[in-house]
Amino acid sequence: MNSISDRTDIPALRKKFKSGKKKVVFTNGVFDILHYGHVDYLTKSKNLGDILIVGINSDSSVKRIKGEKRPIVNEKERALIVANLKPVDYVILFDEDTPQKLIEEIVPDILVKGADWTLDEIVGKEIVEKNGGAVKTIKFVNEQSSSKIIKSILDKYNN
Repeated sequence: MNSISDRTDIPALRKKFKSGKKKVVFTNGVFDILHYGHVDYLTKSKNLGDILIVGINSDSSVKRIKGEKRPIVNEKERALIVANLKPVDYVILFDEDTPQKLIEEIVPDILVKGADWTLDEIVGKEIVEKNGGAVKTIKFVNEQSSSKIIKSILDKYNN
């Protein structure tokens, strides 16, 4: 069932999920260098509903947010890797700096972010709650991040 979807597919997908009474969970991120924390986070996100949709920042969006040297892995590869993780049902690339427009298109039942975000900081919170959904945070199991992995690699090879 895992697939990379085009944004034009969203209305039909959403209609299908609603008619099937499926609870849709949405989360987003860069997912540049996949690690244990990502897999744990996505598994816990999926456990909150029936369908997990993951928004992934496009390469140009990542460059604007994280700097010109990122991403390490291009958007097509990142999307393919994430789409093939067991808990993930759909992946959608987005080019904006935040997933606000994508969340407005999907209107998920559950919006999830890492616990490093406060509920008030979570983009899309208003649209989800206005439509009867909930916003949740998930505590990270470790302090791993793609940025820390990149730093670790650079430290090892530059010393």
